[in-house]
Amino acid sequence: MNINYDQAAKSLQAATEKARSFNIPVSIAVVDTGGHLMTLARLDSVYGVIDFAVKKARTAVMFGVDSDVMGTIIAGADIHGYGMLNSNAGLLTVAGGVVIKDAEGKIIGAIASSGGAPEQDKEIAEAGAAVIG
Repeated sequence: MNINYDQAAKSLQAATEKARSFNIPVSIAVVDTGGHLMTLARLDSVYGVIDFAVKKARTAVMFGVDSDVMGTIIAGADIHGYGMLNSNAGLLTVAGGVVIKDAEGKIIGAIASSGGAPEQDKEIAEAGAAVIG
């Protein structure tokens, strides 16, 4: 099952509230299980982090783990890491991409934030993921 629009909007709203509590300019993206954009908020962030947010979310959903976990996996791949990072139209393997699961624990999408410190981006995305399921 894929995340639906209402779930994506609910997730985005929760993440937006968390970002506003930090008072930082970020972009937040929610994708379905195919990595397709469902919702996006640009909270006065610079243009460049829009793509970062989408890529963090796509990375999380494609591999079924948060983007920073995928970064740890790739870091251990030595020479193969370059190829892995450039697969699937480019991955972004820093904190901020979080899988979204339904009530049964199945991955239905992912959410990501970009523009803050890695820890802030992860907290923002986790806030969005937490309201689903």
